[in-house]
Amino acid sequence: MNDACHTMSNGEILNADKTRYPLFHAVLYGDKVSTAKFSKRLSCAIKHLPLRVEFSYEYDTLKAVEKGIAKDPTLVLDGEIFLEGLVQAEEISKAFEALVARK
Repeated sequence: MNDACHTMSNGEILNADKTRYPLFHAVLYGDKVSTAKFSKRLSCAIKHLPLRVEFSYEYDTLKAVEKGIAKDPTLVLDGEIFLEGLVQAEEISKAFEALVARK
């Protein structure tokens, strides 16, 4: 399922068929509603970029606290806090565009 603007499934890889693109591992921390909204925005905001992102979700508050996460939802990318809160798609795009430019 690589449709535009959809809630990502646990374990799904965005742009999976683009194997030449770098693969990032993303964990969305938070409640099920906010992480679903965030993942839908994320799929819209970055599907055009030259990268792949493998998604997983973590709903356990204690695990989030252990990682230093204070806001729902929070996107952790390759082990580092990347985006916090339910940010707009434009902000998501800009953050990932900057990431791609650094790679």
